[in-house]
Amino acid sequence: MNALFELTDQYSSNNYSPLKLALAKGKGAQVWDVEGKRYIDCIAGFSVVNQGHCHPKIIEAFQAQSEQITMVSRALYSDNLGQWEEKICKLANKDKVLPMNTGTEAVETAIKIARKWGSDVKGIKENGSEIIAMKGNFHGRTLGSLSLFAQDNYKEGFGPLLDNINYIEFGDIEHLKALINDNTSAIILEPIQGEGGVNIPPNYFIQEVRNLCNQHNILFIADEIQVGLGRTGKVFAMEWEGVEPDIYLLGKSLGGGLYPISAILANETIMNVLTPGTHGSTFGGNPLACAVSMAAIDVLLDENLIEHSAELGQILLNHLQLIDSPIIDDVRGRGLFIGIELTEQAQPYCLEMIEKGVLCKETQGNVIRIAPPLVISEDEINQIAEVIKEVLEKK
Repeated sequence: MNALFELTDQYSSNNYSPLKLALAKGKGAQVWDVEGKRYIDCIAGFSVVNQGHCHPKIIEAFQAQSEQITMVSRALYSDNLGQWEEKICKLANKDKVLPMNTGTEAVETAIKIARKWGSDVKGIKENGSEIIAMKGNFHGRTLGSLSLFAQDNYKEGFGPLLDNINYIEFGDIEHLKALINDNTSAIILEPIQGEGGVNIPPNYFIQEVRNLCNQHNILFIADEIQVGLGRTGKVFAMEWEGVEPDIYLLGKSLGGGLYPISAILANETIMNVLTPGTHGSTFGGNPLACAVSMAAIDVLLDENLIEHSAELGQILLNHLQLIDSPIIDDVRGRGLFIGIELTEQAQPYCLEMIEKGVLCKETQGNVIRIAPPLVISEDEINQIAEVIKEVLEKK
């Protein structure tokens, strides 16, 4: 296995520092390394494989479409783009969708839409549009998305970034009120912060953001790239708050773990600020992506994975909240998106869990993030709980 690591490291750029573990196979909620050891996957590609690794219906859709036509540029129509658009628009209760490829592209597109809407509809002066983002967020690493980060460690050395971005603590409604002005075109947030530590918003915060957006004619952008499509036990995490945003951003599991596709969804009055030539994507909405994504959505709905996430997520949360360990500071989550906050660094415990067959990863230094594929069984959930209990209770 060392030769594999050495070969990869020799030719890889230096922007990743992966664990010394090489996976070779995945099925459902389980993965196997190159030596044949089995693990229960609690990373799931950071919510890319909500439908499970190598789901047969998604593989079948990929194979069937790949034998017909895989690429049609948006200079032409394809035979399945409209079908995919109808399916996802109805799912999100929006009029229009703009397909892209990666999550950060969806965020970049939303920034462009917000600025153009601010100029054309709200009447903000040229170059005056402002966006408010949350501290602790994660929206991607391209320059526009990076500009939404408050954390300097992500941004250092990459300036100049976008101007007119303001930040508040996630949940600080009073600071938000103070920052809003006539030039505010959009507020963007993750309904539950993922990379930030599985942070659930304070009660009524999301509703108050919605009210402020209504009062001040501001677009509410919900980044559901990681937490959407069943991850939290709802189709969209915003449903926990009873709030509908103006713009949904989707990605990751929208491609069923097989193909990169992302989406920006909004109503016609917002989306129509984009006119021919103002935005585009070579691969966005190609026939192969649409076929795979339709199958991915069908699997989520037909196999009741959203309800499954809610049910098994609560079972796992109950198990974890019963663990008696002096280093556990908090256990929180919704659906199969759970964070275990420790009073010390989490990586050593993650490594021990991996040794015991539970693949997981820390975030923010002291939080263990648990996010398995939604196809996971109750028996596998119980195995996860037992390993975590064994590792944390012995401390």
